[in-house]
Amino acid sequence: MELDAIADLIEAEIPDAVAAVTRPRVHDDEDEDDHYAAVVVSPAFEGEPLVAQHRRVYDALDEHMTTDIHAMEMQTYTPSEYADRGDGALDDRLREAGHLPVEE
Repeated sequence: MELDAIADLIEAEIPDAVAAVTRPRVHDDEDEDDHYAAVVVSPAFEGEPLVAQHRRVYDALDEHMTTDIHAMEMQTYTPSEYADRGDGALDDRLREAGHLPVEE
């Protein structure tokens, strides 16, 4: 499954989400390329425990979790959590979505 397609599924199902999906490791075995990692930021996660946030991501991926995706590592954040603890890779997209203040 394409990385952008996975991110699009997540963003379509979780309100105001910004998602980035990667392949966290490369394997020689062609069956191992269905391992993915996602960073998902959404104000919809506010007040939800981590398990509920992850469940939202799994629900967004629906049947793909049993057909196209073997494993999904994930980090989920509210926008303020991401501003405090995220790696900054999504900052531009989050600013564009209105989730982070615009730098002056």
